[in-house]
Amino acid sequence: MPARRPNRRIETTALKGKNEMACFTVPLAAAAAAGVAKHAAGKGRRTSLAEKFRWLVDMMLGGSFLLAIEHVWHGEVTWRFPFLTAVSEGPDAVSEMLHEMATRGVAMAVVVFAVWGCMVAVSAVLERKAAANV
Repeated sequence: MPARRPNRRIETTALKGKNEMACFTVPLAAAAAAGVAKHAAGKGRRTSLAEKFRWLVDMMLGGSFLLAIEHVWHGEVTWRFPFLTAVSEGPDAVSEMLHEMATRGVAMAVVVFAVWGCMVAVSAVLERKAAANV
């Protein structure tokens, strides 16, 4: 009978000794800003621009939610204060966390924003074609 191995946490190369955990906060902040823009564009009524901002809010919130789940799953985010584990590990870990937010988090937000821009452009073309056919 083979010997049983003790349960060990599986670590990927991205997690070994690193505190990469806060990238989801950048798209989350962008979703909050887009929500304010959506509210300003709609002013209580449903407009085409407000609807398009709703797309952006949904895309940013969805991506942030999935990333947050992944970070909780890997133990990088906890349910008790301080929620980001790098904060309790000292200034070097916080510096690494802020660098990760500035690089990966901003890159993710820019990519989502670019995809949203393409969606809005395609939507505008389709709306013009529909208006011309009426």
